Amino acid sequence: MESSFNIPQRQSLVGIVVMFTDTLQKLIRSLWPILLIWIFRLDDLNKLHISLGAGVVVVLLGVVAYLRYYNFTFFLDEDNDEFVIKEGILNKSRIAIPLEKIQQVNINQSLIQKIIGVHALEVDTAGSSKKEVAIKAITHDLALALKKRLLESDKKVVSIENTEDVANEKQGTFIQISFASLLKTGITSNYARSFAVLLAFVLTVFQNVEQYLDDYSISQYVTAEVLLQFIVFIIVGIIIITLLINLIRTILKYFNYKITQQQNSLLLSFGLLNTRNTIIKPERVQMVGVRRNFFQRKIDIQDVKIKQASSSDSSSKEQQKLAIEIPGCSENEKDTLLKFILGKIPERGVMLKPNIRKVIIQTLFFLIMPLSIFFTFSYLNISMLYDYGVYVPVYSLFVILLIYFSYRNNRLFVNNDFIIKQSGAWDIDNDFLAPHKIQAISLKQYFWHKRANIGTVKLYTAGGELSFDLADYTKLKELTNYWLYQVETTDKNWM
Repeated sequence: MESSFNIPQRQSLVGIVVMFTDTLQKLIRSLWPILLIWIFRLDDLNKLHISLGAGVVVVLLGVVAYLRYYNFTFFLDEDNDEFVIKEGILNKSRIAIPLEKIQQVNINQSLIQKIIGVHALEVDTAGSSKKEVAIKAITHDLALALKKRLLESDKKVVSIENTEDVANEKQGTFIQISFASLLKTGITSNYARSFAVLLAFVLTVFQNVEQYLDDYSISQYVTAEVLLQFIVFIIVGIIIITLLINLIRTILKYFNYKITQQQNSLLLSFGLLNTRNTIIKPERVQMVGVRRNFFQRKIDIQDVKIKQASSSDSSSKEQQKLAIEIPGCSENEKDTLLKFILGKIPERGVMLKPNIRKVIIQTLFFLIMPLSIFFTFSYLNISMLYDYGVYVPVYSLFVILLIYFSYRNNRLFVNNDFIIKQSGAWDIDNDFLAPHKIQAISLKQYFWHKRANIGTVKLYTAGGELSFDLADYTKLKELTNYWLYQVETTDKNWM
């Protein structure tokens, strides 16, 4: 029996617990400096006053949670085709969302929601840079029924069957990321960030140990062999810890990753502690990215990132957060996804590469300028810099390799159906964009680039932008005109 949403209704009563924890979390985030000071000065504070204060805070949070629950109602206005939400504690507000503007409805479940047996439903609309509405605590069946109703309108009819039933049918599973693939992804991803953390930590530890040895006059008893063994031990330990952190994060976030086909869309569900449930519709997909590094290529895995249409005023950072990641795909799984989402596997066409000036500019900013600053301050007898002189060759070699591989992998491939941008030094990214998804094009050339005939092009879509800089300006102009012609003459819609 289908639920009726014509009458205003509240969330599940146990949702008060969710409201309480949500309010408590916001309070802790806003007051964490004060709370941190109190923790360190706990012995100096009056325990009775602390207990009474904590009790008052808990009571106030309970009242706020109850008011948030009681004043929050939602219903469908059939006459105006709107989804109406009323909320507030003291000042109440009414939000009316036209059904035709609803782009995405996600069903998620945090750890607290999983414990008390409720789900959250988030509604994403066109013209908003964030989730328009979040219903924090409703049952799974009610969430599915509401999701189905919200995605139905006169202009678009999406038939969504029971998610749980479809997911449980093995023959309905489109792709399932195995636990082994998650393990491989966890130990082969985020190398750049891990290396930065590792380098900073090792440098700090080495400096502190050296200072400690000098202060206690025991440096004379420490041989070069012992010091080398200590450094190797620290490096190996940090590498292991970093890999474990990446591995645990990957498993917690993407555990039991299932992709189920439902007519013309894909249903994604994943997560161990926080479960996420979302839908991908090919017509809403703006760009698809594939990332892999050397190790991942050897073991046949790669990460796929899908960018769907979002608000035009969304920041680049916000659009990155909204992108859907599918980790640990094999080559066959990646091809299957690309065929379903893009209609075919993109092939590389005419190739463009950046001008050699790109290498010169990167060398200037990341090698010559930092080393010049370092040697200038060293020349001014800043003694603390002498300790880091031994790392100059290591830094120089590292930057040179990054610049070289970054330039070698930076390419733009163009054919009649797709634009493919390849970039990256260690992690190689391939971004696929169909020309009919382009909403605006920016072609720019600085006056000092005219003589070299180079410029920069940016392609704007509803899911983000794709740019390629310091390439042949004449060729970029030809491609820009060609892409504009394709946008004007195509019978395909961008959504």
